[in-house]
Amino acid sequence: MFAPLQNDNFLRACLRQPTDHTPLWLMRQAGRYLPEYRATRAKAGSFMGLATNTDYATEVTLQPLERYPLDAAILFSDILTVPDAMGLGLSFQQGEGPKFERVVRDEAAVAQLAVPDMDKLRYVFDAVTSIRKALNGRVPLIGFSGSPWTLACYMVEGGGSDDYRLVKSLMYSRPDLMHRILDTNARAVAAYLNAQIEAGAQAVMVFDSWGGVLADGAFQAFSLAYSRQVLAAVKTEHAGVRIPRILFTKGGGLWLDELADTGADVIGLDWTMNLGQARARVGHKVALQGNLDPNVLFAPPDAVRAQARAVLDSFGPPQRADGGWDGHIFNLGHGIAQQTPPEHVEHLVDEVHAYSRQLRQGVK
Repeated sequence: MFAPLQNDNFLRACLRQPTDHTPLWLMRQAGRYLPEYRATRAKAGSFMGLATNTDYATEVTLQPLERYPLDAAILFSDILTVPDAMGLGLSFQQGEGPKFERVVRDEAAVAQLAVPDMDKLRYVFDAVTSIRKALNGRVPLIGFSGSPWTLACYMVEGGGSDDYRLVKSLMYSRPDLMHRILDTNARAVAAYLNAQIEAGAQAVMVFDSWGGVLADGAFQAFSLAYSRQVLAAVKTEHAGVRIPRILFTKGGGLWLDELADTGADVIGLDWTMNLGQARARVGHKVALQGNLDPNVLFAPPDAVRAQARAVLDSFGPPQRADGGWDGHIFNLGHGIAQQTPPEHVEHLVDEVHAYSRQLRQGVK
């Protein structure tokens, strides 16, 4: 059904296998910093019009690959498709971000929550298959979802939040309700990711974007436990092929050792972490993804290249003295900013590929 893979460096790095260069992709690589994305978005009429149209979603997913020799594509969608399918009424207001028409803040609302019929998300799975075919084996396709905790933040708050007061208030005052929300979310996310894998995703990523806002103790109970539940239920293999699973907790460096024990194949790191120290801590248990500060891309090209080298130097050559390999996937420490000059991304991709090849040859 799908063409053979021509560039498998990303998948190999996820599984800590030898690669000829450090593979690179960027969170939000298909998005508002690209003029071609903005043109397609205008044709679609709205964000959801873009995300729910198979042709448009395919087009914008492939746009960054036409500009840059990236090593993976990531499905163009949104982390809030699952609660939308639960009937919460997702919309995107210009300049305001996502909003839910209905919120989940009391016993009655929690009682109505259920794992949605995956047919309501058919547009996502159709896009996965369409993108995989359009890639024609060029690079692997990553599917994704928000983590149970991150989805709960939006579901309780009704949108984005500066202080997470409503969701934390519910968590502390009615932990029983919060656990019910999170268990439903975990079962929904696992089913959603498995359906993406069946549709053609070759790796999947869980975005625990707001795990880092939790106190120690609360993080383990309300975020980590449910990310672990998801990872335990998501396929590790499909059609005889290994499917890597990536977990990214923004602000999660404090809990790196616990994250490495979740069952994920790859742990994503934000820019506050030292990659070399993280590598030493996790040993050979997981691969690491990250972790350039996205704001580096606003600096002049020479500075972008220097900072890319610094990230690669921090991780060090992937091949160990014992002959084994530790996996590193180069990425930003969070999503690429809307105002990023596209030509600066070109310098980043070129430097990561060129310098990581030199490191493998012992040349600096």
